[in-house]
Amino acid sequence: MNKMALKTTSYGVMHFCVAVTVAYAVTQSWAAAIGIGVLEPFIQTIAYALHERAWARAPAGGIA
Repeated sequence: MNKMALKTTSYGVMHFCVAVTVAYAVTQSWAAAIGIGVLEPFIQTIAYALHERAWARAPAGGIA
């Protein structure tokens, strides 16, 4: 596995672990925490794409 793929994989695993840990701390339910940990990256990916699209449409000089 090349370095970029390994870095991406390790970030995904870390992201999942953080999401599950925070969700468990809030809900005190492993089932809910794992469900949130699985669902959250999909929603985050969509939010990131929308964020990138908004920035691509922003004026080059910034917001006045």
